[in-house]
Amino acid sequence: QVQLGESGGGLVQAGDSLRLSCAAAGRTFSRYVMGWFRQAPGKERVFVAAISWSGSTRTYADSVKDRFTISRDNAKNTVYLQMNSLKPEDTGVYYCAAGLKDNTVPKAYDYWGQGTQVTVSS
Repeated sequence: QVQLGESGGGLVQAGDSLRLSCAAAGRTFSRYVMGWFRQAPGKERVFVAAISWSGSTRTYADSVKDRFTISRDNAKNTVYLQMNSLKPEDTGVYYCAAGLKDNTVPKAYDYWGQGTQVTVSS
């Protein structure tokens, strides 16, 4: 079992940067693919980025490529999402998730955090 907790969200202006962190509790963190998803009010949860257990494979949604970077530190049981050049459409609650298969679909992930709010003003 893995317990996840996100932090680092906030209110920023367009063009600013934020770094989200997701701390995991559990000895098997390094086994899991880790993903970040975003959910805007009244909309479905959508894929943002994912990273393999080793960190060698990273996948991004087209909307965040070249702006966001996902990384992980297995020694610290933490996954990060560096978000640069933020846009108003990046606004939403950001969730980290853990799963056993590299996937962009929410239902493929077994464990979820509570989310952290990111608001980007224009």
